[in-house]
Amino acid sequence: MDAVTTSESPEFKLHFLDYWRVIRLRRSLILVVFLLCVMTSTLLTIWLPKQYSSMVRIQVEKDAPEVPIAEVRQLSMGTDPYFLTTQFKIIESYSILTNVIVNLRLDDRLAQQNGDSHWTLNKTFDYLSRKISVEQTRMTSLIEISVRNPDKDLAAQIVNGIAEAYKRSRLEQWKNSRGGGVEKLREVVKETQAQVDSAESDLNGLRVKLNIDDVYDSGSVNQSILSESLREWAHDEVMAASDYANFSNILVKLKAIPADKLGVEIATAYPHQNDPELTECYYRLVTAKDKMSQAAADYGEHHANYEIARKQLDQAQHDYDAKVEGIVNGIQARVDEDKDTLAIIQANEEAIKQERNREAQAHQPYYSAKARLDNLYRNLSLLQTHLSEEVAEESQPNQSVVVVRDPGRPEDRPVSPKAAVIIPLGVIVGLMVGLGLAFFIEYLDTSVKTIDDVERALQAPVLGVIPQNVGVIIEEKAESPHAEAYRVLRTNLLFSRKNENWNTISVLSGGAGEGKSTTLFNLATVFAQNGQRVLVVDSDLRRPTLHKILHVSNTVGLTDFLLKQRSLDEVIQKTKVPTLDFMASGKLPSSSMSILGSPQMKETIQELKRRYDFIFFDSPPLLGVSDASVLASEMDMVLQVIQYRRYPQPMTLRAKQMVLKVGGNLVGIVLNNINMSQDENYYYYSGYYEYQSQQKDQTVVQVSEAAKPAAIEIKQKY
Repeated sequence: MDAVTTSESPEFKLHFLDYWRVIRLRRSLILVVFLLCVMTSTLLTIWLPKQYSSMVRIQVEKDAPEVPIAEVRQLSMGTDPYFLTTQFKIIESYSILTNVIVNLRLDDRLAQQNGDSHWTLNKTFDYLSRKISVEQTRMTSLIEISVRNPDKDLAAQIVNGIAEAYKRSRLEQWKNSRGGGVEKLREVVKETQAQVDSAESDLNGLRVKLNIDDVYDSGSVNQSILSESLREWAHDEVMAASDYANFSNILVKLKAIPADKLGVEIATAYPHQNDPELTECYYRLVTAKDKMSQAAADYGEHHANYEIARKQLDQAQHDYDAKVEGIVNGIQARVDEDKDTLAIIQANEEAIKQERNREAQAHQPYYSAKARLDNLYRNLSLLQTHLSEEVAEESQPNQSVVVVRDPGRPEDRPVSPKAAVIIPLGVIVGLMVGLGLAFFIEYLDTSVKTIDDVERALQAPVLGVIPQNVGVIIEEKAESPHAEAYRVLRTNLLFSRKNENWNTISVLSGGAGEGKSTTLFNLATVFAQNGQRVLVVDSDLRRPTLHKILHVSNTVGLTDFLLKQRSLDEVIQKTKVPTLDFMASGKLPSSSMSILGSPQMKETIQELKRRYDFIFFDSPPLLGVSDASVLASEMDMVLQVIQYRRYPQPMTLRAKQMVLKVGGNLVGIVLNNINMSQDENYYYYSGYYEYQSQQKDQTVVQVSEAAKPAAIEIKQKY
């Protein structure tokens, strides 16, 4: 038998409702994580010790005297982008903080705050450095120094002490930097002056030796004349080279033309040639050719007039060729003349270059010495200016470039813990962690969640959706909403039947506890309530359960009939529904495998098919024992029950493959135990069932018939 499968896998798309479904299903987890984070953040605000902050704002500039002698020079240096960052590190340095620790005796005071009698200097520095914050005031050059401490008065004392220690440090740095700098600068000025004097003496000696007139400062008069001549010869060289190249190209083109076509093509190859004599010769040649052709046609080649015409043609041809040859020779002569002119120009230009190079090489020592002297003059001028500035600044009183704008003072409100920050942060973190954990668990959960999961993984249609907490229909009213779910399953099952003679049905599952026995019995009850004669056979010989649902004995049943210990009528029991019969499993023999696969079992199935309209066989889980596979191969139709969010999808897929491997006819899937109130994917199912449950005045048969359109609609949709 061929198993029914869907034609193609449905396209998987993650919708917004899928996210909302995960949130609804995992809302307890999200709520617990959220409450834990909120409670933790709230307790932190209560238990953490209070910290007070004190801040001092200072203005820091580069070192400068009271009267800015070198103001122009300092502005030209530009702004240092790392100046403030460097000052941050200086303020937090070991030398500044240890000075404050010693002055304020913080090694004892901070130790007593933390339950100790005394701290070492290094330990106190480590603790204090963690309580200090140094940063720049936004959009200004001011520096903010903040200190946190449980004692607000001590915090103000520490921050003011840091500002004063940093101010003294900068003042000492100013004094130390002016030590021997001026004397060293005077020595450098004297050395540079001596170098200038020596360079001047050497330059005068070279000027006399080389007989250089240093009027033009950049070269002699001869150099200027040579440069002008060189430019003129270069211009003539360009013109001569252009003429030579043009006429050479024309001559090459003329030589490439055959001699008999040279006269005709010369005007194209040499467009500048417009000789009237050439035109006249060409006209006489054409006329002579026409006359000879006419004489040959009128008189023949032996007539005197033909001879006269031929002689005229020869003379015209001779004159034309002579004229063409003369033009070509003229072009050749022009090419030779341009070539000689170009050679003369190049020779003169080379001579001028050599003369210029010789003169420049002879005068080069003088101009090199003069350049060195100019550099010494500039260096000496800069050094003398700098020396004057340093001497003037050294004589002035120094001022501190650290100005305390806002001294630190005790604050009344603590800065930490901040309940307005910690609690909202706990709320945000709680939501993020809760949602993240919920979606992570959902990602790890590979079980079946939706109809799309089933049809995408198993490639089989979903024939029924059974809600959560379904009881035994035989003990409920016929119009209960649970019964309506099984009526839809019955209708879809009948529509999936390809042969009207198929009436043996087995309901199985991949693992234990998926609700296959309850599903089978309720489905058989719905068939029986519709008027068909139905038999339920408990063929789960390992763990029979159907007799407990009916509250009957399991001492006599299927195994007794297969072992020929009882007759068929003796092992069949009646139920509350007149058309529903039941066959218990009987006592479990030593080998149930041999019984279910025996010829007696096949004969029993055939006998039951003749007696009843539909026979339902319960079976053990597919992946637990081999009984279910053997039984599935003997059934006309097989239904696989998959419990909602219980087993991973690979397990259900393996169960389906086992059914197909033994030749079972898997007609569809039943999704069981679905919480329809929480999952939006099944809202319309529960709504439909509730609507049907309100129609109490209708008979069971009428409700069953009304369910057919709904079943058809569901089947078409999935």
